[in-house]
Amino acid sequence: MMRRSFKEIYDKLFHILKKYNFPEDRARLIAQTHTQSSCDGVYSHGLNRFPLFIDYVERGLIDVATDPEKVGSFGVIERWDGKLAPGVSNAHYCMDRAMELAQKHTLGCVALRNTNHWMRGGTYGWQAADAGKIALCFTNTKPNMPPWGGRENRIGNNPFIVAIPREEGHVVLDMATSQFSLGKMNTYKLNNEPLPFAGGWDKEGNLTKDPEKILATGHALPTGYWKGSALTIVLDMLAALLSDGKPTHKIEEDKEIGISQVFICIDPSTFSNPDLKGQLLDEIINHVHDVPPMHEGDRTYYPGERTLATRKDHLENGIPVSESVWENIARLST
Repeated sequence: MMRRSFKEIYDKLFHILKKYNFPEDRARLIAQTHTQSSCDGVYSHGLNRFPLFIDYVERGLIDVATDPEKVGSFGVIERWDGKLAPGVSNAHYCMDRAMELAQKHTLGCVALRNTNHWMRGGTYGWQAADAGKIALCFTNTKPNMPPWGGRENRIGNNPFIVAIPREEGHVVLDMATSQFSLGKMNTYKLNNEPLPFAGGWDKEGNLTKDPEKILATGHALPTGYWKGSALTIVLDMLAALLSDGKPTHKIEEDKEIGISQVFICIDPSTFSNPDLKGQLLDEIINHVHDVPPMHEGDRTYYPGERTLATRKDHLENGIPVSESVWENIARLST
């Protein structure tokens, strides 16, 4: 692994996006998002995924210049068509719109159909928290996981994000509903490392920590076994119902496009005292921190806490980059 500065990575990605005729503002947003994801330690959905994103552009699966369009309004809920624009720019726009609705009505919800992969879902949780808003958002995906008890991939590992703003560091839960996202498993495979816990099934139907065997079968393990399976099914239902978009079983496995997403935002300033809110969150976090460790050297974290430490380290010392990934990026830039 090598290390590269935030600016060097950002500049490289921006150059590539301009080469593929992305409008300048959109190119800056997408380059920033991918670079920030790697800076925060989510390499699987940052720099590592960028070549696949460009592959989708080259195949004509992403419209680099179009904008989402509002197709319905129902009180505090709006429905938008992403028109197969880049998932990052669509998601960023819709979270902004959900925040505008929350600013006016305390709560706002934007359901988005016909969009593309939003990359790191936590991006939009941090976006809302930075603006002082509470957020919940989720997306469906292509079928990449068997429902609990099944042998074929019929459900997606639909990511789910919850963000709570906090002065001393936002609380941001960013989780796939599989034990490990496919991107995370690819990162372990790239580094020739086993998963820390079982993450899916091999071809004999045995749970394994070997990411290569799991990726070969495509059978990821739902988070919490049957509970994760149930959660991902209802998230898919909600995303498709609210957006009037595609459910997982209508999304093609070889090209993950036309997916459905939901962005829910709450403005806490309309009903809570900021000082009391901060005190309450601190009490909960301190209670989580102040626990005897399961094993010597263990410690506990709140969601998003390690992201802040990783970000600080990478801004000071450079972002770790796989040599093979950097070679792919270099080829795209020529």
